Amino acid sequence: MTEEDKNLALFEERTIRRTWKYGKWFFSVEDVVAALTDTPNPKDYLNKMRRRDEFFREGYGQIVHTLKIETRGGKQKMNCADTKGILRIIQSIPSKKAEPFKQWLATVGSERIEEIQNPELAAIRMRKIYEQKGYSKAWIQQRERGIATRNKLTDEWDSRGAKKGRDYAILTNEIYKAGFGLDTKEYKGDET
Repeated sequence: MTEEDKNLALFEERTIRRTWKYGKWFFSVEDVVAALTDTPNPKDYLNKMRRRDEFFREGYGQIVHTLKIETRGGKQKMNCADTKGILRIIQSIPSKKAEPFKQWLATVGSERIEEIQNPELAAIRMRKIYEQKGYSKAWIQQRERGIATRNKLTDEWDSRGAKKGRDYAILTNEIYKAGFGLDTKEYKGDET
């Protein structure tokens, strides 16, 4: 697989260019708009969307970032958005192809509100997702115990004044070194 292939996602046989930045994927806004609208000129379509949707226009600068993406012609600067930003853009697209995403967003939003009211629903959802992915019940139970143990550990760190971010990273790294003889990057195979 070439570096360019790693930076491509497919949607209904349409190529969506992407890049990994700040610990998450950023997708080409123009590619997403083109895939959902079949417009020959995604830039013009986006400009019309911004004129039509005041809230989208005002928040566009926080949603879209100019990043370099690997293309056949080398790296090029493109307007990109992370998953949250892409979903916000999709909300503003009046297209039949965008409608299933909008319905999915409404469903997910409704589920999360229900989970706020009854947090046990989140645990049930987690189990169902792992089951759908093919994990065994024993593995799922072990995963739940691991999460509970990690939460107890981080609660203890918090009570002793550790700060999320750097302190947590240092403490986690020490656990990896003591338990596996490797630091976090070595354990995860991230030598970069």
